[in-house]
Amino acid sequence: MVRRPRAESGVTSRLRDLSSALRELEERLRQGGGPDKIDRQHKQGKRTARERIALLCDPDTRFLEVGLLVAYDQYDGQAPGVGVVTGIGIVRGREVVIVANDATVKAGSWWPETIRKMLRAQEIAMRCRIPIIYMVDSAGVNLPYQGGVFPGQYGASRIFYYNSLMRRYLRIPQFSAVMGPCIAGGAYLPALSDVIIMVEGTSFMGLGGPNLVKGATGQIIDSETLGGARTHTEISGVAHYNVKDDAACIEKLRDLVNRLPSSDAGRGGPPEKQDTAVEPTPQHPTSTTTTNTPRPDALYDLLPTDHRMSYDMHSVLGAITDNGAIDEFQANLAKEMICGDATIEGITVGVIANQRGLIKGRPGEKPRFGGIVYAESAEKVAFFIDRCDRQGIPLLFVQDVSGFMVGPEAEHEGIIRAGARFVEAMATARVPKIVLTVNHASGAGYYAMAGQGFDPDFIFSWPTGRMAVMEGQSAVQAVFGPQLDEARKTGGQLPDSVAESVEEMRADYEQQLDAKYAGARGYIDAIIYPEDTRDVLAMALRSALHNSGPHIGAFVLPPHLGET
Repeated sequence: MVRRPRAESGVTSRLRDLSSALRELEERLRQGGGPDKIDRQHKQGKRTARERIALLCDPDTRFLEVGLLVAYDQYDGQAPGVGVVTGIGIVRGREVVIVANDATVKAGSWWPETIRKMLRAQEIAMRCRIPIIYMVDSAGVNLPYQGGVFPGQYGASRIFYYNSLMRRYLRIPQFSAVMGPCIAGGAYLPALSDVIIMVEGTSFMGLGGPNLVKGATGQIIDSETLGGARTHTEISGVAHYNVKDDAACIEKLRDLVNRLPSSDAGRGGPPEKQDTAVEPTPQHPTSTTTTNTPRPDALYDLLPTDHRMSYDMHSVLGAITDNGAIDEFQANLAKEMICGDATIEGITVGVIANQRGLIKGRPGEKPRFGGIVYAESAEKVAFFIDRCDRQGIPLLFVQDVSGFMVGPEAEHEGIIRAGARFVEAMATARVPKIVLTVNHASGAGYYAMAGQGFDPDFIFSWPTGRMAVMEGQSAVQAVFGPQLDEARKTGGQLPDSVAESVEEMRADYEQQLDAKYAGARGYIDAIIYPEDTRDVLAMALRSALHNSGPHIGAFVLPPHLGET
């Protein structure tokens, strides 16, 4: 039994308010360097990164942008998108990863976070075994921040490491279009691709530009002669195609993608789309829940205004799955965890979700708290994951988890052992894993529900997602518990210094719990809106299923792919 919150008249939806604020932020970030810089790009005879992507992708298809919010709250707002646009698009009917430098933002130069965005894009291509297209227009390293770009295990050199693995072992097609400057070490990115296209008159590729050449050797030379399109297609042989402008370059990219063999030719392509969604099981009618799919405008009222209030997770799943149907697995056992089979746009998926509210126990047992993982529910989920893994069924984790149960009863039931079983089953599953955070993602429960550290294929959040080790009030109690207890006993006030520290901690946690904070630091791939959820999840599933497995780490090399 789940306690549902009562409708609150006159109270706006938390999900709607947060979504509205997010849309404003995203629109501002998509402007890049602003109208003046966009106009300058056009006067140079070049399109912007977003215009190029729109021309590259098939008409009326979704571009699933990854990392739009990265570092939006850093660098005094001077680095929207950190100068690069990354995501998945549909080109000639197939999913491809796209990395496009945004030259309207500091000439497309690389901040430390630019590297992380590009690496994440490459990891998606490797994990999903889908082609990757680089649209290069960058002045190179943003020199004031070179300390976070150049050195380190995850510095710029790792981009070239991934280039090399994709080229030599994974056989992932890599196409580079040099559509502006491509300077210094950045030139290795196209050089390690399968094909390089350069644009006549606007592109340059070289380890050093004319000024550096003059300073190092005393030679005076113009950029076109040093490293222009004709030089590299007619003299050095570094590039392969010379085209007249951006439009011709993009059409060439589309042609190259179209020539690739079928994505399932030796690559474990996605299965044929099924005709029907999961149907109720006649002999066990209670094992299947079917919810009418909410209208798009009704999706914003699924979650309560207060994130602490209860709701029925089935209503959220009804907005995601085909026909709102899920065939529940052990539906009447450990009801705080929902496990079941469903389809999303015809693709079979194993759903694991946290139920919220107060869950009625079996006769003689205490009720359980939704959003908490108990020993019994951990064992149930671990078995379900193992079953999906054996049958090759992708996993969708819908997170609203506050953590694992604590206390003497939980410890005596073996919560540590059961939790370890849950984590191990999730971590070692070889099928695609996709995560959607709709509300809380806290404590070790976040880890068990395929947190980022366990390399899920994709991790998304609704604007209401709240990611932290615990909620702010819990943190305040953990740190200032003795002082708070003393004040309650004596009826007195907290000392001013303590009260100020308490409020600072609450404010810090509230800021860090915001989904935008997670997006700014790359903890999630994207914040998505409820009405887009089905489309985004289906696109992510189709992308992931190009790789038949194992989906463990970004570049596990099956034996046959390791052969040269």
